[in-house]
Amino acid sequence: MVKDTEPLAYAANGHQKDFDPSAPPPFKIAEIRAAIPQHCWVKNPWRSLSYVLRDVLIIAALVAAAIHFNNWFFWLLYWPIQGTMFWALFVLGHDCGHGSFSDSPMLNSLVGHILHSSILVPYHGWRISHRTHHQNHGHIEKDESWVPLTEKIYKDLDYMTRFFRFTVPFPLFVYPIYLFGRSPGKEGSHFNPYSNLFPPNERKGIAISTLCWVMMFSLIIYLSFMTSSLLMLKLYGIPYWIFVMWLDFVTYLHHHGYSKKLPWYRGEEWSYLRGGLTTVDRDYGWINNIHHDIGTHVIHHLFPQIPHYNLVQATKAAKGVLGEYYREPERSAALPFHLIKYLMQSMREDHFVSDSGDIAYYQTDPHFHRD
Repeated sequence: MVKDTEPLAYAANGHQKDFDPSAPPPFKIAEIRAAIPQHCWVKNPWRSLSYVLRDVLIIAALVAAAIHFNNWFFWLLYWPIQGTMFWALFVLGHDCGHGSFSDSPMLNSLVGHILHSSILVPYHGWRISHRTHHQNHGHIEKDESWVPLTEKIYKDLDYMTRFFRFTVPFPLFVYPIYLFGRSPGKEGSHFNPYSNLFPPNERKGIAISTLCWVMMFSLIIYLSFMTSSLLMLKLYGIPYWIFVMWLDFVTYLHHHGYSKKLPWYRGEEWSYLRGGLTTVDRDYGWINNIHHDIGTHVIHHLFPQIPHYNLVQATKAAKGVLGEYYREPERSAALPFHLIKYLMQSMREDHFVSDSGDIAYYQTDPHFHRD
């Protein structure tokens, strides 16, 4: 085993513990699966559709209220609430992509296209790259979502790229850029059927999703001319960017910003189980129900087939097997402002991982914030 510098872990009382989060777990993934009640795996399409109906009705009611009141006080309430509801739609489309929405691939694809196209996400393009993320979670080279930069790639970046990548709030706006060009060190587009992101047999689906995206974008432009560009900016544009901020904020903190550094793997040290155990559960207070418990993320990463409405119960059942490999999320107040400090800390400290070593931890560029 080749390992770079590894942080010490401490108990809540400040005493050093022997637990090493990078050590191979003493259990197998089958033991975790066996601990989860059988009903947690059952997908109820009517229940899934009821969440879609709930979210769509709230979004429609917000639009109607905004048009009716049309004053700055209401707009200031509308934008964060509607942006959060756009994020909720994304999570339901995310379930479609995993097949946890229903057992029907046709229903999953139909609902997924409608939900994701409505918020300018190419459904199949996202679905396939997100599948790659789950299949390779925690792998330094093969992971897809917020993958760590190796030291060589990091040092090859110009200063402005580093600045925007590691200075809040700019990283919270990168998702549309990622869709078109992926992350530093990776090539391809979520819109191009011939991108190296996708196998040849997926090209037709990519083309369909790209067409749906173009149709939605064209509809927004058309409505801007038919009504006014300012109205569309207020109704759709600003909530869209708040949705993007939610997406980047939540997905980043699923894999970064824990109070103690967690390992990343490559080579023979990586396994599906060990990579999945590096994910982090988060508590979002009132937002948990609104965004469909996406913060309950460890079990979701290991078993993405479990519907979102069963993740909390499945996690409780699995804790006895996971032991210290499960990290209890810090309890949130009504709104998850406590997570901002972890985002800020991670952006200050988690810059790159070593170019070598099968187990690696984030390292800090001591000169970055002083340049």
